[in-house]
Order: sequence, then C-alpha cells, then structure tokens
Amino acid sequence: MGVQKTLVDDFGRQVTYVRISVTDRCDFRCVYCMSEDMQFLPKSEVLSLEEMVVLARNLVASGVTKIRLTGGEPLVRPGIVDLVKSMATLPGLEELCMTTNGGRLQDLAEPLRKAGLNRLNISLDSLDTERFRELTRTGRLGQVLSGIEAARAAGFEHTKLNAVILRGRNDDEVLSLVEFARAKGLDLSFIEEMPLGIITEHNRAEAFIPSAEIRSLIAERYKLEAVGDATGGPSRYYRAPGHDNRIGFISPHSHNFCGDCNRVRVTTEGRLLLCLGNEHSMDLRRVLREGDAGSEAVDARVQAALREAMALKPEKHHFDLDEEPQILRFMSATGG
Repeated sequence: MGVQKTLVDDFGRQVTYVRISVTDRCDFRCVYCMSEDMQFLPKSEVLSLEEMVVLARNLVASGVTKIRLTGGEPLVRPGIVDLVKSMATLPGLEELCMTTNGGRLQDLAEPLRKAGLNRLNISLDSLDTERFRELTRTGRLGQVLSGIEAARAAGFEHTKLNAVILRGRNDDEVLSLVEFARAKGLDLSFIEEMPLGIITEHNRAEAFIPSAEIRSLIAERYKLEAVGDATGGPSRYYRAPGHDNRIGFISPHSHNFCGDCNRVRVTTEGRLLLCLGNEHSMDLRRVLREGDAGSEAVDARVQAALREAMALKPEKHHFDLDEEPQILRFMSATGG
C-alpha cells in the first residue's frame, strides 16, 4: 500500500490549509491579542527559516494547497522575503498568503509581491488615530494606512482587512470601516474576539459583540446578500448588490465553524496545533531535529508525524467567555 498523500482526520475532514507562525514577536501590543509586557521565546526554541521551509515542503507533499504566514507580526522576522521566495516555488502549493498588522508594508509590500506572495490580510480595528493607538498600544495608524496603499500599488489583489470589534471601544466605527473598505476596493472581515490567553485590559464577556449584531447594523445601510465563495477560511461572506468587495464574519462563539474545518497551525516553536481552541498538538521541532539529518530521512519523519497527528484533531472547539481562558497561549503565539 502506497504512502498516504492527504491528511485526513478521524472525522473525515481533509487538511489542505496551514497557518505557520514565523515569529511570536510583534511591534504592536493589541489589547485582545497580547499583554503589554510580553515574554518571548528564546531564539534556540524558534524554528529556523530553513526548518520552516522543510515543514512547508512536507505539508504540501501531504496535500496542503494553501499556506498563510502569520505571527506575532511576520514582517518583524529577519529574512521574511527570502522565506516567501523559498515557499512560493513549492510544487503543488496553490496559494501563499500572509496576515500582517501592516505597519511595515510600506517598505516590504513590493518585495513580498515580487518574491511570490499571493495575498494579504491586514489588521485594521480603527480609523481614529488616538483610538488606534489605544487598541494597539504601540501602533501608528498612518503607517498602516500607508502600508495598505503600498499593497495596492504593488499589485496585490483581493486584499482583506480584519477588524476585531469590542463593545464600547470601536463598535461605533463598523460603518466607517465598511465605507473605507468599499472606497479602497478591499474585502473586510469582522472577527469575534477569541478567549486566548489571560488579559486584564478589558472584560471579554462585556466587550463581546456577536457577528449577527454587526451584520444587522450594516444591513440598516446596505442590503447584504450571502455569497458562497470558498476561501478555505472560516469567514461567512456577504456582498452588497452592485459592489464586488465582500464583507465577512468570523464567529467562533456565535457560529461554530468546526464541521468543515480544513486547517491546522504551526507555532513559532514548531508545535503543530490541531485546533485553535484546544491544546491537541504534536512537537514537529523534535521531529525535525532528532535522528538522521539527511533530507530524505527528515521528509519521511515529518510526513509520518503529520499523518499520525491527524488522529489528535478534535471534533470542535469550546469557547466560553464567562469562564477563565482554558487556552493560556496568546493569539500571538498561536499563529494568527
């Protein structure tokens, strides 16, 4: 019997989409993502760029067709353009994307595009300078807006903005963000805050706004029609008649999207996370660094580990805003 070329879990779901965190570091400190005083991994525990390429090569050989580079903030990782160039040429990889805070895109958008990056997601939670600073703690709105323009000038298509909406913080900007996205020809996804890591800056239960409430607010101004675009992600998309840009909603609390999950994540230190909301994982760094270092031997070990890990993928996640987070890792350590 030949080697299995696809990754299928015990619930019949095939994994075709992987998010790889290239760093746990970030130049922002967003209130829903990180604490203000973060402790980052020592360099020895972080996968090298070469190890990330090996993982990507074996993931693609195992049936993965889409890779998203995340963080932390991927653009703070030295050598990120070279990493993109190495991954972009992998036979069988159909799409190489990145999620970024946009703060460094002004300088890196064009090099990334030339290196082979296909698409960008850019985080943007506010269009107000002072509020943006409060939500990101260290971010500068002007740099992000310049980064968005640089991405457009570099020729990136189907760029998407991601906005986490918090009640009493930026919920009055929902329509402004929609108007901005429409004016720039960008897609936009609104994301329910995910309870990863313990934070003290705000009460997650009190700040929570369900996607349905945001959708209703938008529908007061625009008629929204559901679209069935398949992106390999959890967004449920809508479109206003006469406009091409999409408005998406990622709803880990109010709409569990686990039934058709095709995703896994690789953390900065090489831990394969089988679920965003659970700790089921496999240590791929150990697989990479132990045993015969020859490329064929490493490839065989990694692919075997990937197939074995499929049995660990749970059926669904369980998020409860009224309880202390059961997942103590922050989103920055999880991989976007």
